[in-house]
Amino acid sequence: MTTRRSFIKTSAMLTAGLLAAPNLFAYDKKQIGLQLYTIRDAMAKDPAAALAKVAKLGYNTVEGATYTGTELFYGMNAKGFASLLAKEGLTMPSAHYRLGEEQVNGASQIGTILNDWKRAVDDAAAVGAKYMVCAYLSQSERGDAEHYKKVAGLLDVAGQTCKNSGIQLCYHNHDFEFIQDNGQYPYEILLTTTDADNVKMEMDLYWMTKAGQDPIAFFNKYPGRFPLLHMKDMDSTPEKKFTEVGNGIIDFKKILAQSKKAGVKYFFVEQDICPGDPFDSIAKSISYIKKNLV
Repeated sequence: MTTRRSFIKTSAMLTAGLLAAPNLFAYDKKQIGLQLYTIRDAMAKDPAAALAKVAKLGYNTVEGATYTGTELFYGMNAKGFASLLAKEGLTMPSAHYRLGEEQVNGASQIGTILNDWKRAVDDAAAVGAKYMVCAYLSQSERGDAEHYKKVAGLLDVAGQTCKNSGIQLCYHNHDFEFIQDNGQYPYEILLTTTDADNVKMEMDLYWMTKAGQDPIAFFNKYPGRFPLLHMKDMDSTPEKKFTEVGNGIIDFKKILAQSKKAGVKYFFVEQDICPGDPFDSIAKSISYIKKNLV
């Protein structure tokens, strides 16, 4: 029987635990994800074998990166890729896409926000994605502050299309969004000009750090806008190279302690360039995460 005294004691213990680990209920700690761009060569060669290795290392979610231009997931349609993921006990809650303003060889790219987006959304839903992410703006897609306002409008429309299918649109940053134009950061323009329900953010912690920005300051200013994180570390050399999670200077523990305020639901390990076999790097990253962050 639960007495008033035992109830108070239990509540106090729970409160103390939350204060000691404020990120405890911020996201599903069993979900450890990998952005598949990290192992892009292996995925291009043999996606089934690559995904089997990813699952064996302990990752259980992945983020896709090949739909734009092909309208396929690693050479497969949505049904085929979903089946392959399920075989390995994996899910793909998020995938990357391009805006589509830039032309390639004089032609518009399909499977982008501006070209055949409804099909992209339908395919994402069929593969089980909960998030679709505008991954990168090419040089020609950036421009000045006014152009970023135009991009924000395009994202808003695309985000509404996503919402109609139960998917959330996000925007993934690099460091160029922190080059000021007329006293404004493009990243702030995208945050303040878009509808907060239509467009949220996938914060890349490496690029935020390289740009000299404080992730937690953005969590405080725009709470709930950051459902996705890229866990990408930076080494201590002057070149600020990519490195395995836990092998660099980024304080992931401090950042994840604010994940509830940020609205984090998933995170994905990403390492654009690895010093050797990418599978060795992602093994080191997940080992650190399991020992220190989840």
